[in-house]
Amino acid sequence: MTRCHLHPDNALLRLRGRHAWLRWPIALACCATLGLARDSRAEDTAPASDSDQAFHAAQAFQRDAESLKTLTAEGRLLLGRDRVKLPEYQYCSLSVAAAERGDFRDSIEAASRALVLAQQNDNQDLVALSKRDLAIAYNYAGDLDDAERYAREAFDSKPHHPEQVYAPSYKVLGDVAARRGKLDEAVAAYTHALDTASERFRPLVLLSLANARIAAGDTDGAREALTQAGPPAPALAPMVQRIEGNLLLSQGKPQDAARTFEAALAQASTDDASYDRLWAHDGIGRAALSSGDTTAARSAFLAAIDDSERIRARFRSDEFKTGLFGNIQSVFERAISLAAASGDFEAAWQLSERGRARALLDSVRGRVNTGPQTAPLAGRALGLDEVRKVLGAKDALIEFQSLDDRLIVWVIRADGLEGHTLPLSRVDLQHDVGALRDAIVARNPAALTLADGLNAKLMRPLALRPDERLVIVPHDALHYLPFQALRQDGKFLVETHAVVIEPSASIAVQLAARGQEVGSSLVAFGNPQIGQRFALPGAEAEVSTIAPLFTDKSVFLRSAATRENFTGSADTGRVLHVATHAQADAIDPLHSRILLAPSLQPADGPSSLLAKDIYNLRLDRTALVTLSACETGLGRVERGDEITGFTRAFFYAGASSLIVSMWPVSDASTALMMRTFYRQLTQGAQAADAMRDAQLAALHTPRFAHPFYWAPFDLMGNWRLSIASTAVSQ
Repeated sequence: MTRCHLHPDNALLRLRGRHAWLRWPIALACCATLGLARDSRAEDTAPASDSDQAFHAAQAFQRDAESLKTLTAEGRLLLGRDRVKLPEYQYCSLSVAAAERGDFRDSIEAASRALVLAQQNDNQDLVALSKRDLAIAYNYAGDLDDAERYAREAFDSKPHHPEQVYAPSYKVLGDVAARRGKLDEAVAAYTHALDTASERFRPLVLLSLANARIAAGDTDGAREALTQAGPPAPALAPMVQRIEGNLLLSQGKPQDAARTFEAALAQASTDDASYDRLWAHDGIGRAALSSGDTTAARSAFLAAIDDSERIRARFRSDEFKTGLFGNIQSVFERAISLAAASGDFEAAWQLSERGRARALLDSVRGRVNTGPQTAPLAGRALGLDEVRKVLGAKDALIEFQSLDDRLIVWVIRADGLEGHTLPLSRVDLQHDVGALRDAIVARNPAALTLADGLNAKLMRPLALRPDERLVIVPHDALHYLPFQALRQDGKFLVETHAVVIEPSASIAVQLAARGQEVGSSLVAFGNPQIGQRFALPGAEAEVSTIAPLFTDKSVFLRSAATRENFTGSADTGRVLHVATHAQADAIDPLHSRILLAPSLQPADGPSSLLAKDIYNLRLDRTALVTLSACETGLGRVERGDEITGFTRAFFYAGASSLIVSMWPVSDASTALMMRTFYRQLTQGAQAADAMRDAQLAALHTPRFAHPFYWAPFDLMGNWRLSIASTAVSQ
């Protein structure tokens, strides 16, 4: 039986931001929900077609995940649970406000409530407004398919005030087309938006139209749109200057553009919430690049990066309204590219680390209270000497930075740093990683050939030393790559190296510097009693198997596996093992959730612990958190940093090490791996070596030889962690 603890609503993981078009076909379905549950004793002889059926069924669930049917059902549930009922149109106001501050799931839920009330009262005006709001929320979140879907559906209703629905919906269609690079479609959609736009909304549409025409090379059309927009409102003035500078660059006038950006810099606010100085410095740098002055360009980009570190993170809805879609990580990438091109790999690495630190701040945008215990992980990027001091003689820290046209790789050891530039474009790397993951999840024998090919491009050029422990800091698509499953000379990477995954070098060494050996104390949650279709007997057996390996243990199973017991007891042990369902939210990772049993039984549904709630826990004593559920390591990729969701939340809460899964896990192979891992760990082995032993135990079991079975789990954080040995053996 393939055990998947992740809700089928996320059967297809989506990358957001710059590459919002990219979708990873990864099966995440709960077999019981799909009607595919089998007695786990029959797993060894189960036909592969059942796995394929689950794979395709999971994809079907994802296509329906944000559908009208699903959102309507969720809206009814939310309205039923609301203690205070609001006037129906007020939910639209709440949806818009939430989208403006970057709380995308809250925005969608408010619009869903409005949609349910509209359908109940046959209010076509409210139907139109709620679908408009859904389109805006999904557009801001980078879910372009669903943004387009709801924008088009908004046209099917009959609003009382068409300018409130049609113009914003057409603008969403323009934004979607622009971000997909379909500039003619974007221009057409923005032009349609102008037909019904209100006087207040019209300048925003025209600014977006100007941006689209600049991107299309139509500088005359862009100038006309910018002129029609008229004198900007004070709040939009910096945006207009930025567009003006971009237009001058597009016209081949870098000196004029530089003067425009310099004027913007002189007028920019010094408030720590203002991005105006950052984008002015970035524009100056791009103008210098256009003039061939790489020294001045690098200096300007470094100034922009300094600006970014003084800025309080917040969602910038104005940039979405005007079609600029600003991304701070693009500034870091330009600076990294220049430094690497000049051969200064140490400076390029330091910039990459600074970019990851910035992305940590951007991802939460003040939406969570990270608490005092998290300050070290939110602090400055460490220097190279600080990192090298923590590395042992057999440790090799490998850090990647994906750029549009190449891949930068740093290999850091105690004795120095090596820099490599590999001819792997961002698009090609995404394709190769996606192909390998598809083959592994589908249990396709072609996975071996693909693993050979990707290793030849990615790892062979690094000339790794024998038996090195690889501490890997991925970037972009590489977050989805099971490095341990790469192959060279007929051997998987895990057969020659222990592999650990880290969010950044700075975080890695901070976590590794924490205590190495900890007490034998376990807190475990398994098979929460939610309802028959949520039952996880394999997870319960897993917890019962590992518990005797610990001297002290607190085990919460079935009806005891509640949110209240989790928040009250999670921090009482040195090891926290969670074998439950989990649901990753790719729209808003802070709403990713662990499903636990409700306090009152019989259960009327799960009690959810959100990722944003985990930030508020105090897990300073917790040395290791194991999330034995499907794809708990996945979520949303932020440019320049690791995947948001559970991973970041538990590290911020204070955990030193984390085990997460990257695709649906098998009951039998997972049981073998967890039993081997914890046995080795409790007998004094370090976490990296214990994880390697666990993976090898499954790999060397014939029925689990395919990477699907042994490669889903990643160890992150303190790779030197060990548990004081006990007298208990099993």
